[in-house]
Amino acid sequence: MMGINNSLAKVHVAVLLFGIAGLFGKLALPPAVIVLGRVFFGALFLAAVLRYRKVPVAVRNRSHFLYLLLSGLILAVHWVAFFQSIKVSTVAIGVLTFATFPVFVSFLEPYFFREKLKARNVGAAIAAFAGVAFIIPAGFELENHLTQGVLWGVFSGFTFALLSLLNRRMVRDYSSIVVSFYQQGTATVLLLPALLLEPAALDAEAVLMLALLGIVFTGIAHSLFISSLKNISTQTASIIASLEPLYSVICAALLLGETPSFREVAGGIIILGATFYATVKAR
Repeated sequence: MMGINNSLAKVHVAVLLFGIAGLFGKLALPPAVIVLGRVFFGALFLAAVLRYRKVPVAVRNRSHFLYLLLSGLILAVHWVAFFQSIKVSTVAIGVLTFATFPVFVSFLEPYFFREKLKARNVGAAIAAFAGVAFIIPAGFELENHLTQGVLWGVFSGFTFALLSLLNRRMVRDYSSIVVSFYQQGTATVLLLPALLLEPAALDAEAVLMLALLGIVFTGIAHSLFISSLKNISTQTASIIASLEPLYSVICAALLLGETPSFREVAGGIIILGATFYATVKAR
C-alpha cells in the first residue's frame, strides 16, 4: 500500500510539473529557442541519469536509429507548435487544444498497427472537435491571435499523437528514458540553428529559466512519471495525466493572471470529457 501511495504521489507531482511547463511559453523568447533550451538541459539531465544507473544506450540497428531520429524531429516540431500556441494566445487555449491528441491517436493507431477503427472513437473525435470549435472566436479569422493559438494547439496535439505511436514501437526494444534521451538529443541538434535564425537575448536569467524547464519540468517530471509505473497501472497514470490541462489553467490564473473565458472553459470541458472517454476506452 505504501508503494502504491508513493507512486500516486509521484505521478501527481509529475503531472503538476508538466502542467506548469506550459507557462514557460510566455517567456520573452521565440518558441524555437524555448524548446532548444528545454531539450538541451533535458538531454543533459537524462544523460546523467543513464550514466548513474549504468543503463546501456547503444542502438541495435539502423532502422531503430532512424526511428529515434524521426521521433526527435517530431518532438521538436510538437513542442515548438505547443509553445507557439501559448505565445500567440493563452496558456488555457494551448493546453486545451493540445489535449485533443488522444483522439488523433485513436484514429491513427488502426492505420499504424492494423487495428480496427471503433465507432466510439469517431464519436469522441466529433465531440472533441466540437469543443475546439467552441473555443475558436466567432468568425474564424486567421488574423485573430486566439484562432491562431487554437490551430497551433491542435497541430501540436496531432504531432504528439504521431510521437506517441512511434514511442509505442520503440519502447518494445528500449527503456522509456533511453528513448527520451535520444529524442531530446536529436531535437537539440535540429534546433541549434534557431539561435541564428531567431536572435534572442539569452541573458543569465533566461538561461536559468530554460535550465529549470529542461531539468525540473521535463527531466525530473518524466523520471517521476516513469518511476510511478512500477506500482500503478498505465491506465491509472494516463487518467491522472488528463489533469495536466486543469493544472496548467489553474497555475496560469494564479501566476500569470490569465483567467479563461466562458468559451474556453466550456470548450475545454467538452474536449477533456471526450479525450478522457477515449483514453479510458482505449485502455
